[in-house]
Amino acid sequence: MFLRHRGIGLGIGAVAVALSLAACGASSGASSGAGTGAGAAEAAKAVAKGGADFGTAAEKTAAMGTTAKPGQWPRIITHAMGTTEIKAPPSRVVVLDVGELDNVVSLGVKPVGFAPSEGSPELPSYLKKDAGTPKNVGTINSLNLEAIAGLHPDLILGSQLRAAEQYDELSKIAPTVFSIRPGFTWKENYLLNAAALDKTEEAKAKLAEYDRKVKDLGSKLGDDKPVVSMVRFLPNGVIRLYANASFIGTILQDAGIPRPVNQNIPDLAAEVSAENIDQADADVIFTGVYGDPKATQKSAVQGNPLWKNLKAVKAGHAYEVPDETWYLGLGVTAAMEVVGDLERYLAG
Repeated sequence: MFLRHRGIGLGIGAVAVALSLAACGASSGASSGAGTGAGAAEAAKAVAKGGADFGTAAEKTAAMGTTAKPGQWPRIITHAMGTTEIKAPPSRVVVLDVGELDNVVSLGVKPVGFAPSEGSPELPSYLKKDAGTPKNVGTINSLNLEAIAGLHPDLILGSQLRAAEQYDELSKIAPTVFSIRPGFTWKENYLLNAAALDKTEEAKAKLAEYDRKVKDLGSKLGDDKPVVSMVRFLPNGVIRLYANASFIGTILQDAGIPRPVNQNIPDLAAEVSAENIDQADADVIFTGVYGDPKATQKSAVQGNPLWKNLKAVKAGHAYEVPDETWYLGLGVTAAMEVVGDLERYLAG
């Protein structure tokens, strides 16, 4: 029984720094593959929500990585933008999204640079203890190439979706490895990042630990699991009901937790208006907020009779959960936190 987007901060100085470091990047590793311009923009669009390659992103990422043996350097990494040679074990890693941050920190690496999301500009609280003090290098949608170059990284980790148009400049600064996209591909991205760091066995062990924990949750909930709805409030009136092709969607699927019909779809999310919030109903509702709650319709929606009449709300089974783990975490550490939260709310 249960209880309870894109631009880039790049000026002339940044270009000069990036180009001046091209030789340094080539000496520590080389990249080949897709570059900047219209082709890169189209590639990013294709793997976004609704894009032609969105649905195959996990399968394609799983085929990437390296044939290098443990401890073997140099190593060639096949990734979303082509291939990259990494000549020696990286010690100065820059990460361009929260997923990559979670990934490297879980493997014992303290990155020197980090690009947070616009909705959560600080270092995530759940990683602060182990992440060290990485320097800010812009945000996921507005990278500061000059700041990245100034950190003299020997590895940059990001994704095609976020930064395909900056890949050429980044690969001149340091060997750069891109996954296809963040989100429901989080396990495959983790193994790709681990391959670049020569930490594949550690990553597999972490994923095995997650698998044990999420399967244990499914067993504790038994055959009569509650139907769970995921509601997230975003700026500009956007309200999303998160579906199967999302980070949280994969965790709920792994636990065998059923979803409402409108969320049991192979997509990131369905969007509803405040007037149609009754479509969010389920046995249990978990809500998240991206950025400043005052910039969203959260308060107005939750004060509306439509919300108050939802089955889960009337039963006291609507809970607000941390956005930084449930939606922005995108890595194994966040996944473990989410499983722990689910156990507390649904099986406690």
